[in-house]
Amino acid sequence: MRRGLVHVLAWLLATGAAVTLSWWGVHTVMAGTAYDPPRALPIKAADTAARVSEPPAAPSPKSPPPERRTPGPPPASGKPSPAPARTPGPSRAPSPTAAPAATGEVKSYDTEGGRAVFDLGEASASLVSATPGAGWSMQVWKTESWIRVEFASGADRVSVFCTWHDGPPRVDIGTY
Repeated sequence: MRRGLVHVLAWLLATGAAVTLSWWGVHTVMAGTAYDPPRALPIKAADTAARVSEPPAAPSPKSPPPERRTPGPPPASGKPSPAPARTPGPSRAPSPTAAPAATGEVKSYDTEGGRAVFDLGEASASLVSATPGAGWSMQVWKTESWIRVEFASGADRVSVFCTWHDGPPRVDIGTY
């Protein structure tokens, strides 16, 4: 009887030590990776400020027309260049975005590379947010008639392409 009790006690001690050592090893490895909060990347501060503030008042007859940006020539590589960040002038209000605020239906598009959220209006669209998945990066291009969000991981690419140049906004997702 005493011999059986010694075996059980030895087994319990060995099992407890193995579990403790395993927990400590897993905890050490996972401490810096598993519990990091998800990151959401801001698209542009001007887009957020425009959504938070109230709609602009009608322009007075004496005020100058709003500043408009015309698209430049396409880059030599055949790919569109990323939209530059806008900064307001010293005494002027911030410039309007390339496309007017859509104020329509907000739709989210989940892909293997991340998530893109668009505000789809009747004749235009705006990007609400774009968040890459773990291990993916992203890049955004905007013009007056389309928005492209590309998620990249190594050689893999996923594009979420929203166009409205020839009708109401539509979204196409391509993997290449």
